[in-house]
Amino acid sequence: MSNASMDFDELSYQILLCANRGHPNIDFLVSVSKLLLSFLNCDALEIWLNEGNKCSRWCGTQNPMRFVRLDDVPVETLLTVLKNGATWTNNPTEAKGSSSKQHQQAMIQGITISKEYLSIGVFPSTIDEDDTSLLIIKRRNPGYFSSKSVALCNNLSRLLAMAATFQRVRLAQKERVKELTCLYEIEKSSSQLEMNLDMIIERIAACLPPAWQYPEITWAKIVLDGKEYATKKVGRERHAMSADIIVEGQTRGYVEVIYGEGKPDIDEGPFLKEERSLIDVVAREVAHVIEQKKTEADRKILLEQLRHADRLATIGQLAAGVAHELNEPLGGILGFAQLAKKHDALPPAVERDLEKIENATLHAREVIRKLMLFARQAPPRKTRVDLNKVVEDGIYFFEARCAKTGIRLKRSFEDKLIDIVADAAQLNQVLINLVVNAIQAMPDGGTLTISTSERNNWATLQIADTGIGMSEDVLNRIFDPFFTTKDVGEGTGLGLPVVHGIVTAHGGKLEYKSKPGHGTQCEVRFPAAGVLEHEQKKKRK
Repeated sequence: MSNASMDFDELSYQILLCANRGHPNIDFLVSVSKLLLSFLNCDALEIWLNEGNKCSRWCGTQNPMRFVRLDDVPVETLLTVLKNGATWTNNPTEAKGSSSKQHQQAMIQGITISKEYLSIGVFPSTIDEDDTSLLIIKRRNPGYFSSKSVALCNNLSRLLAMAATFQRVRLAQKERVKELTCLYEIEKSSSQLEMNLDMIIERIAACLPPAWQYPEITWAKIVLDGKEYATKKVGRERHAMSADIIVEGQTRGYVEVIYGEGKPDIDEGPFLKEERSLIDVVAREVAHVIEQKKTEADRKILLEQLRHADRLATIGQLAAGVAHELNEPLGGILGFAQLAKKHDALPPAVERDLEKIENATLHAREVIRKLMLFARQAPPRKTRVDLNKVVEDGIYFFEARCAKTGIRLKRSFEDKLIDIVADAAQLNQVLINLVVNAIQAMPDGGTLTISTSERNNWATLQIADTGIGMSEDVLNRIFDPFFTTKDVGEGTGLGLPVVHGIVTAHGGKLEYKSKPGHGTQCEVRFPAAGVLEHEQKKKRK
């Protein structure tokens, strides 16, 4: 019956060696089937394995040599065969074994319905309730089974059951090590603070192929916000499994693992259920890395804002001290210049010089006044104010200048705008600074749009121009004291810092949007009078 070139001990060693390698089920079963077909010198065999709620069926044939997976059957079918014990026949009409002849025959025919095999044996084996298997031996010629061969097949069935259990444990151990290694590498990559997000995602993608059953035919890709990070492609895409990357409730992309060759179905196609769990964990880790990087970026922005606020506070203290020190001598210079102008018969040249001294002193005092506002040394006198009226009154002084420079002035005021609590004089200062900046940004003319609106208990002033616009670098520095893009003598660099200080002191918000060549839009928002008063009462309590 058996192949004389290999004895039972050598066969047992070879089967256990296959199990010890921890290869995927299909590879283990192919190797074992070849050994059994050769040793038993049979034409075909089937191996049934208990896989939880189902029983997988594998069939190997001698000529031609091939191994395929048959349709799974309920595990109850395997358990029924186990209860009936071993069954064999050298003729389909004469079944022998531990059960009644009629039941044995029905069982053999139910399992192996095929007219080409005359000798058929069914040999179940049980290690425990979860580790059960079935070995079915088939031969085309009659008279294959004898008492000696039946005993041998029973021993082989028990050996197969033990080897399959051992192989499953080794495979699970091996796969778990691969999964933990993959997760460790992902964690190590994501903790590298000096690496940017692109580098981290690339490294995560590279960790994936070695963690799957067939790393030599596996490649992976991660798609995030439309950008793809992929490992080297291996073969054509035959099977794939994927998991969505969900960040703050939104799907931002997916993680995908692909096999470049066809493989038989196991749990999810050719993929293990543990691999489904792993790819889901990887997708969550990618989402976590994205959130971490966003938090880190937000922290840097906040830190920069705190540093900026600290610089402003320091400059404010310096500005207040300088302003107080300069105010007195400037008052003296201005006073004496005005007294000197009153002398009779002043030469024209002297009169012009005195005029220059007076103008320069007034300009210096204006700079100091702005410094005082910036340093908040001049407290606002707040009352209920109609923003529409303040803007309308302020625009009046710019109409002639706009017409003279070829600028079209457009107004759009919302009717019955909510009142705000503010210092009307300081609001006028805000309007003047913003409008002057807009006009200076349109040296060749353009359109200046000034509008007001109301939304969610906030009154909004918008000033938009069609001028030269600003780059992102300039936009990031417009509120820095003494920063200006204007020529020497044309700007102090205090206009927008003063505006920012006034708006902030009124509980408002100031936003700029600009692009080179596409103009600038400034939006100033103030809370409604009732809202601000309510907040102030809450703070006092």
